[in-house]
Amino acid sequence: MNQKPILVAGATGYVAGRLIPALLGEGYRVRAVTRSVKKTGGRPWSNHPNLQWIRADVLDKASLSHAARGCSAAYYLVHSMIARKHQYADADRVGAQHMVEVAEAEGIDRIIYLGGLGEQDHPRISPHLRSRHEVGRVLSSGKVPVTILRAAMILGSGSASFEILRYLVERLPVMLTPKWVDTPSQPIAIGNVVHYLVRCLTSDQLLGGTFDIGGPEVMTYKNLIDLFARTAHLPKRRVLPVPVLSPGLSARWIHLVTPVPAAIALPLTQGLSIPTTCIENRIREIIPQRLITCEEAMQNALAGKDYIPGINCPVSDGQVTAEWAADGDAAWANGTVFQAGFRSVLSTPVADVWEEIRKIGGGNGYFFADWLWKIRGFLDKLAGGRGLQAGIRRADPLQVGDTMDFWRILTIEPLRRLVLAAEMKMPGEATMEIQLDGRKDGTTQLSIISRFIPRGLGGICYWYFMYPAHYLVFRGMLTGVGKKLNARMIHGPESFPPESYGTCPMSLRA
Repeated sequence: MNQKPILVAGATGYVAGRLIPALLGEGYRVRAVTRSVKKTGGRPWSNHPNLQWIRADVLDKASLSHAARGCSAAYYLVHSMIARKHQYADADRVGAQHMVEVAEAEGIDRIIYLGGLGEQDHPRISPHLRSRHEVGRVLSSGKVPVTILRAAMILGSGSASFEILRYLVERLPVMLTPKWVDTPSQPIAIGNVVHYLVRCLTSDQLLGGTFDIGGPEVMTYKNLIDLFARTAHLPKRRVLPVPVLSPGLSARWIHLVTPVPAAIALPLTQGLSIPTTCIENRIREIIPQRLITCEEAMQNALAGKDYIPGINCPVSDGQVTAEWAADGDAAWANGTVFQAGFRSVLSTPVADVWEEIRKIGGGNGYFFADWLWKIRGFLDKLAGGRGLQAGIRRADPLQVGDTMDFWRILTIEPLRRLVLAAEMKMPGEATMEIQLDGRKDGTTQLSIISRFIPRGLGGICYWYFMYPAHYLVFRGMLTGVGKKLNARMIHGPESFPPESYGTCPMSLRA
């Protein structure tokens, strides 16, 4: 491999978060450019020996020049849509010009840019797409050859356009949509995008060219809504196109019913008013690969959503797909996950607390209001579940995979934590995690964290309906453990915000 590093500008973005581990997996050295070093933590590959993080800003030519020194090629994945908001087009134009000048001065031999599909001369082209095309033209105006890949909607957890689709379908059984719901598009899975980007480094046939990249299907947004509902096992959504919803109103509506910021939703919805399909497919012959269907990409993304602490990745070899969420994605990525945490500090050593916790369930009960648990078990049986007492297995010690009432044991770390997955009937998936933190002074912090992945609007309503009961029961459980141990409650019980539920780490792979 070329020992000169590969520059990745926009290294903390969505696409770069999949591209960088793929480059590292191929053996490349990577120099990742970011304006904020704080955003680099948490990624499982952030300390890779072939990766160098460097603080720089494409709007600061001197810092960009320093970052690019000695690099052989550069990926330009910068988009100022969030940081600069209404001034993003001006900022992107300046940043692209700086990249051209720096690439020439530092001897970079190629620039690879990911732009957007859509006719640049279309009368209804959005400011966002116009800016994407302009960046490509600016980058191509220099002496360094530029490879431009143009994509429409990218499918995968963390992609803003995919997350908007996910939240709308999950939360709205009936949707009033603008007329653009019938506009044709050609989505592409992020895994296919990353493969194209990596191979651009070694394919001289792509130098200086512009190539459309898309998946194997042309779909309308309505098609995608129906497909996501079917893939996520949700009832078919009713879509009612109306002529009065402008892109601005659509963006504000998206911001209201989803956690995606309006600053992102507006330019994306504006771009849906024109067709975004591939005009040519030359790259398929130059860089052949199996193109992932929209349904398969959605299935991959939804499979990754189920990973929360205590649940192993649903792959045995640690290889995950690029469509999964990854550490470093936006806070609103990967769909809705509700969390509630409760904790207290007991005067008892952690070994004594663990001895009591490991007895949970079955005939020993749940430390508080066992009659409420029995009612929940009765309701579960009415719904066709196995109820509270069926399927109890009391192994000693407890083993991962054991069933206990309507729970299954997912994780056991003696003296540290116990994670149970609910197998009762409910519109979603839930876990209860009990954490123990032994202190040097002989006390123990005991925490209970409830996590819930809702399925559709019914799941969201279920969480809010049940939250008062969770608040009562989990706080009562903390108090009940203390009473069982005759321990003094030094602090709590209190509510606290749990840490992010996490994702399965992106592996280093092509």
